[in-house]
Amino acid sequence: MTMSFSAPLVKIQSLHKSYGPHVQVLKGLDIEMKPGERVVVIGPSGGGKSTLLRVMMGLEKIDSGSISFGGKPYISSAGTDRKTVIDTEVRRSIGMVFQHYTLFPHLNVVQNLILAPCKVRGENKASATKRAQALLERFGLGAKAGAYPAQLSGGQKQRVAIARALMLDPKLMLFDEVTSALDPELVAEVEQVILQLAAQDMPMMIVTHDMWFAKNIASRVIFCAGGVVVEDGPPEQVLGSPKEERTKEFIDRVFHIRH
Repeated sequence: MTMSFSAPLVKIQSLHKSYGPHVQVLKGLDIEMKPGERVVVIGPSGGGKSTLLRVMMGLEKIDSGSISFGGKPYISSAGTDRKTVIDTEVRRSIGMVFQHYTLFPHLNVVQNLILAPCKVRGENKASATKRAQALLERFGLGAKAGAYPAQLSGGQKQRVAIARALMLDPKLMLFDEVTSALDPELVAEVEQVILQLAAQDMPMMIVTHDMWFAKNIASRVIFCAGGVVVEDGPPEQVLGSPKEERTKEFIDRVFHIRH
């Protein structure tokens, strides 16, 4: 039997999400993600990309639809009031890194890393600190363990944020425009860390406007616009020779190609 091997890691079915009565952001999104996949989501601003990640992290309520994770129900809407139901145990299997770091300014780097393992899991402080130091060394931040966020560059902050998410041993990582707030010279150091995770087969879903990065890290690219999936395929196809006219227009605009 190969059923468990081929079962999707994430299955999103008919996902709807709106803000108020007039702003419908996700309009029946259907996505399946296999174990080990690196899915990059691209598309115009307002197309629902970041909202999708926030929904997957359990940070936004949904109107209707469902998400399963590892074959288990994760997020759904239930009852006459369509209340969003979230399995918090499943949510702990997912890590997310945001555009603006979200580090605690009053805690040093190691304290930022060990807070969740100690509070959420009850991990011993010495054990968590040892793991934190190992992650910081791996990401070239060993000397910054005692530094505070205000003493770090944007690239260093973002690498710390990634290390912090990894402290909870996630089964899936979500990255939401993690390089868009950085100066160009700092982008590469963050992208290298994510490429390092990709080399270790960490499943990830990434929202980015950086097409070079998308091409280099994705095993699959999804183009979203108007709250739906317009095109879905290998990076060389979606980015190199898209089938849908809407995708072509977007890629041409991003790459500043004039035909």
